[in-house]
Amino acid sequence: MHTFKRDYLQVNPLPDTAIVLRLIGDRIEDYNENHPHSGLKWRSPLEFIRAKTETA
Repeated sequence: MHTFKRDYLQVNPLPDTAIVLRLIGDRIEDYNENHPHSGLKWRSPLEFIRAKTETA
């Protein structure tokens, strides 16, 4: 969650709760589908899951 806050919430000004609630879904989707994670060898969670299911 720390990375999500740093990369998505602290980077862009979010002046009020209504704006946060409107944008949070898209940001979570991007974080899970596109954003590389060091713990997953710089792959997104979606890429990591796909690679594991392809080799299974």
